[in-house]
Amino acid sequence: MQFTFDGHQIGAFRGETAAAALFAAGYRTLRESPQANASRGAFCWMGLCQECTVVVDGVRQPACRTECRDGLVIQRGTI
Repeated sequence: MQFTFDGHQIGAFRGETAAAALFAAGYRTLRESPQANASRGAFCWMGLCQECTVVVDGVRQPACRTECRDGLVIQRGTI
């Protein structure tokens, strides 16, 4: 299946999380911290830390808790 991250097509497996698919595709930075603009990405992989927060179809949510599906539109997160 395919989804979009910041306008780039990303391949994913059924049941895979967006964080795992993005990591496999070479994406390590999923957002920047609001004050220092430091790179942030998947950290806890359980949805507790909010480091991998992205915007999925217009809604903020952790990439590690987002199951991939065809046509999903994901953008770098903002907090």
